[in-house]
Formats: sequence, C-alpha cells, structure tokens
Amino acid sequence: MHLDADSEHEQPLSGGNVNEVMRSGDTVRRSAGPWTPTVHAWLAWVRAHGVLTVPAPLGVDGRGREILSWTPGETAGWPHAAWVWARRSRLEVGPMLRAVHDVSAGFSTAGATWRSAVHEPAEVVCLNDVAPYNLVHDGERVVGFIDVDMASPGPRAWDLAYLAYRICGWCEDSPAPDDVTPAARLADLLEGYGPGGPSPESVLSTMVERLHDLADWTDAHAAATDNPELRGHAAMYRRDADRLS
Repeated sequence: MHLDADSEHEQPLSGGNVNEVMRSGDTVRRSAGPWTPTVHAWLAWVRAHGVLTVPAPLGVDGRGREILSWTPGETAGWPHAAWVWARRSRLEVGPMLRAVHDVSAGFSTAGATWRSAVHEPAEVVCLNDVAPYNLVHDGERVVGFIDVDMASPGPRAWDLAYLAYRICGWCEDSPAPDDVTPAARLADLLEGYGPGGPSPESVLSTMVERLHDLADWTDAHAAATDNPELRGHAAMYRRDADRLS
C-alpha cells in the first residue's frame, strides 16, 4: 500500500540516532529499507493475534518511507520521567513484552530479511531496543512499544536483558533512584513477564553479552555515519558490561 505524505504538516520527532522520524497526523513516517516488508508482516501478524501494543503497519508513502500508526502518549525523555522507575511500570511492561514474544513465536521467518542480526536460540521475534525511550506512557500506564524496525529473531532473554539494563538501574547514563536495588527491580520485571520465562541469572549473563554486542554495533554505526557521540555510547556499554561481569 502506498500513501502520499503531506509534508507541510509533518513534525520531526526527536530522540533517535539511527533514523529520521516524522509525525504526520495520526501516522509516523520513517526511513524504510530491505527489512521493512518483513517487519511490517510481523507487526501485522502480532496485531492480528490481538496484541495491539505495537504500531500498525500502513505501507509506504510517495517518498518511500514506511508508515506506522501514531501511539498517543509520551516517551521517557532525558532525564527519565518518574514513571520509568515506578514498580507499576515494570509490572506493566513485563506482560506487554511477554504477549509480543508469545504470539511472534508462531510467525514464519522463511525468506525474511531483518535489519538486526538473528541470535540463537531464535525462540521469538525480539524487539531488540525495548527501553524507556521506546515505551509510550499515556499518563497512567505504559501502553505501547515504538521504533520496532530493529526487530529480529532471538531468545527471550535478549530483549529482557536490554530492557532490564535500562529500567532496573544498571545503565550509567540513566541513574535510578535508590529506593530499591536493581536486582529487586529485575524481580518485578520478571514477575510481570510471567512464569516460564528466563531466570534472573540468565538475564544478567545475557545482559553482558548484549552490551558487548551493542557496543560493537554502535562503533560500526559511528564509523559509517561519522558520529563521534556514538563512540561515547559504545564505551559506556563496555564499562557497564565490565561492572556486571
């Protein structure tokens, strides 16, 4: 499906280091790529199975950009909004992620093209960038995921590890309140995710692997885009991984 954009009414959305993102009415326009048909098919599959916390895929516009539905609400911003650290948010986002994972386990990946690498065991389709800046909060609760173009198959712990890194207090650039420990926050997140999910030990060991992988990807992207700020991000990921090891 091809839709034409009304560029006079577009509003740039901030916060990303990978894509230019614009809002046009009740839609979001983003750079497309070879992975877009696969990601859109996966989003349609997830939503067709009753999980509406991911954007609806709406095709491409006349400029070749992907079109996704707009999710009303706010992302966390910097420094993070207070809702990020609330126990309620951890208990809300855990089952949201579980629902996406569970339905995506049945998605056929035959002939799929993904933007991100596939990680084994490929149990589910991971969002790969679940973090406060890609969560939408409507003023009362967490309601959705955005910026899902990095999705690819992987183990459940791969997504949980990065989410825990960002909302449980292990990330250097988003200091958490000292009301509870990172381990206690992780327990809340896994409680929300539900029974049969990865253990805390699995999430933490995967977190170290995940951060080294992300640091390597970020360094490569910094070189490709000549963006020195990204090198600082990569260095932070390695420092945080070392503290966890």
